[in-house]
Amino acid sequence: MTGRSAPAVLPPSLRGWLGPIAALAALVVVVLGVLYADDSKPGMVDARISAAVDGVGPPWRHIALALDFLGEPVGAATLVVGIVTGCLLLRCPRAAVLLVAGVGMTVGTATLLKSLVGRTIHDGNLSYPSGHTAFLTALALVVALPATGRLGLGRPAGTLLVLAAALVAGAAMGWAQVALGAHYPTDVLGGWCTALAVIPATAWLVDRMADRPVDRVADAGQRERR
Repeated sequence: MTGRSAPAVLPPSLRGWLGPIAALAALVVVVLGVLYADDSKPGMVDARISAAVDGVGPPWRHIALALDFLGEPVGAATLVVGIVTGCLLLRCPRAAVLLVAGVGMTVGTATLLKSLVGRTIHDGNLSYPSGHTAFLTALALVVALPATGRLGLGRPAGTLLVLAAALVAGAAMGWAQVALGAHYPTDVLGGWCTALAVIPATAWLVDRMADRPVDRVADAGQRERR
């Protein structure tokens, strides 16, 4: 036995690029957190974007509410259970583990940051970073990373797929949160970057933990042959 127990959820071709991207995303989260710590008002950029997006009417408001539901406990649990089931049916146990661990770590990190930063909106509701945006972005990344490996995409195409999936999911949920007045635009950016920082690191950790038993068996086999 010399190979992996299952395909990696963080394709080797992407590690060189996603590492710096994750580090940059983490830096953005920290900088925005410092800038808006204990704040309760929108910044200049927040005000301009919110003025153009906030208060949409039908049918866009219905779409925003539907997207918002995906980040609520019932909607989020339904998505997670459905995708985990799909991963297991496709015999991708690592992807299932990454989904549960990665989404859990992302949402947990966003929740912790809200308490640490203390930014509020609407009667003292903690707002930075957006947990809804972090959740859906994390979900998109968790699906895109293993898909990149299974499709055999190279570094440029794989990175493009992963970032495009994150951008589409983050932009959709972010728009919904700003349109519904639930978050400032910078909260959305913070949530998006939180997922970009957490998911690659979690995927690397899942691969390391899953490969250890296989590596030990391979090393034992090599010693026996000697």
